[in-house]
Amino acid sequence: MIVISSREFRQNQKMYFDKVDSGEHIIVQRGKDKSYALTPINENDVFINAEMLVKLKKSIQERQEGNSIKIDSSQGISKLLGLCSMYLCFRRCH
Repeated sequence: MIVISSREFRQNQKMYFDKVDSGEHIIVQRGKDKSYALTPINENDVFINAEMLVKLKKSIQERQEGNSIKIDSSQGISKLLGLCSMYLCFRRCH
């Protein structure tokens, strides 16, 4: 693990990003009481913050209580989103 200052990181970003890409752990210190870890991510990584976790738990609870609907077609999605208000769409969705 390498611990560097924010100034050092700013001056040599490419070098430290390359080190992280090759598996090195880099910690950037900012001031006396803040530190940040450099971590590579890819398209499969998912980040869940506290707000998203609350929403997920609420959705799971609603599903368990039966407060959900099943959508099994593109017409069902259109109907849910209110896109079936016009006559032509109405005929497709109903």
